[in-house]
Amino acid sequence: MLSSRRAVAALFGSAVLACIAGCAGQKVSLREGPREYVATDFEDVRERWTRTANLIPLSQLDLLLQTTATYESWDFRWSYVIRFVEDYRLTLDQRRKLLDQTLDETRSGHHFFVALTGGERRFNDLTKADSAWIVRLIDSTGNETAPDEIKLIKRPNALEKTYYPYITPFHLVFRIRFPRFTVDGKPSISDKAEWFGLRFAGAQGSNELVWNVDRDMPRPGRARPDEPHKLEVPERASPPKAPGG
Repeated sequence: MLSSRRAVAALFGSAVLACIAGCAGQKVSLREGPREYVATDFEDVRERWTRTANLIPLSQLDLLLQTTATYESWDFRWSYVIRFVEDYRLTLDQRRKLLDQTLDETRSGHHFFVALTGGERRFNDLTKADSAWIVRLIDSTGNETAPDEIKLIKRPNALEKTYYPYITPFHLVFRIRFPRFTVDGKPSISDKAEWFGLRFAGAQGSNELVWNVDRDMPRPGRARPDEPHKLEVPERASPPKAPGG
């Protein structure tokens, strides 16, 4: 009969594997183009672009690192803006400007919203030289790219806590940007990649969050470029910042 310690390890390990298989198994499309989302679609879209992984050595059964990340892709950002416009009652003109600005940021880099917990909190700060972890953007072709910007969100605001509800008081929260192209001019996520992901690595082990890519997946929604998403809302000035802001 397994000891209680081994039984818990086996049970937890099975649960983690099931989660990884289920989450990573869902394919995503990196195609750009118009979407036809409504505000209530946002939760499903966020789940499609969010991954979680846990680093728990079976010899210790201590949670050394839990990483949760949302890739703020073109598809995610379109849905985010539709939800944001509904929540803050923006005008059509404000919506167009915000959507253009938000989507344009995908051309400057790959943006991730990341929450870390586990182990000693002070060593989870990715902006510090003595952090226990480094983070890299990886893909199935062997690309491995360092971030060009990591921002610590010291006090997540109400909008961030609502739109990224996996944040808890125990998490350190970051916005991380990776360059779209490497120093030799190649895409940091190859056009031929079957998956891409984030690798968090250090002396205590590593976590990988994986997004499987379906490059044949049709674009979500039914809108055409000449048929923008229609939205009638009253005026409101100076909206809060959208992703990457």
